[in-house]
Amino acid sequence: MTLCKVSVKSRLGLTSLVEIAGGAFLMGSDDHYPEEGPTHVVEVAPFLIEETPVTNGQFRAFVRDTGYRTVAERPLEEANFPELSDEERSPGALVFFPTQGPVDLREFGRWWKWTPGACWKRPEGPNSSIKGREDHPVVHVAFEDAQAYAHWCGREMPSEAQWEYAARGGLEGMAYCWGREAAPGRARMAKFYEGAFPWHNSASDGHPRTAPVGTYPPNNFGLFDMAGNVWEWTNDWYAARHDSERACCTSPAGRAAKIEGSYDPAQPQVRIPRRVLKGGSFLCADEYCHRYRPAARRPQMVDTGMSHIGFRCVQPCQ
Repeated sequence: MTLCKVSVKSRLGLTSLVEIAGGAFLMGSDDHYPEEGPTHVVEVAPFLIEETPVTNGQFRAFVRDTGYRTVAERPLEEANFPELSDEERSPGALVFFPTQGPVDLREFGRWWKWTPGACWKRPEGPNSSIKGREDHPVVHVAFEDAQAYAHWCGREMPSEAQWEYAARGGLEGMAYCWGREAAPGRARMAKFYEGAFPWHNSASDGHPRTAPVGTYPPNNFGLFDMAGNVWEWTNDWYAARHDSERACCTSPAGRAAKIEGSYDPAQPQVRIPRRVLKGGSFLCADEYCHRYRPAARRPQMVDTGMSHIGFRCVQPCQ
């Protein structure tokens, strides 16, 4: 077994890295959503992964050090979106707002609202802030924002296989990061939606949106929030099904699908590629999005951050 040299936490307050010994595992699921199959054996090389998602406080340190502006803080270019008004091209992001009562769950526009001024430091819009939420996962990060942070701290974005292998914590074929049951002994093991989505959330932990990282128990590898809280970016281009013949993952790009296949077939006029998100979020509700599981995956356009999307980084072995 190859071992990694574990990096120490830097003076910048980066998330500690956890050593993951390489090995083979059964990736995907044939029991839930179609895009999670087919299950297949994948080999991953040893690597290091951050024990929690990147937090608001850590992302703020990156911004202060570099002056970086996220995608949500930049206006859309008129040349690329000539059909939009100046107001519609203004900086902003999509934010979740609960509805007043039950709605058709196919109408996601009822709870997702384009919010001018929303960004990582103003998660719900101009009148919000991250004060008191420095230890919550950063949100409203597009892929290039996450990648910029990773480059700044000398790390990388994980491949989908690396992420899922780490999330499983050595539990082969289990539905959840902690075992077979969603709530063993009625214990809540992850941050997901409590109540009738999208209008009633009991939020028994006191956090109706994200929770501080590490609020819930770690998996067997000592990793926190590998299910729920925020979806996390990976480096892989999205494909509607796993390619079971590409079963080797020795690098973050080792199993990546082709960029051409990542475009949304439902929107052929939109030529924005999509990458794979993993892990589910605080908005996962069993009747709507039962995806707070290691095999769960969804596509996300690379230019779009939302109020339930964050990330964590990896580092290869030396």
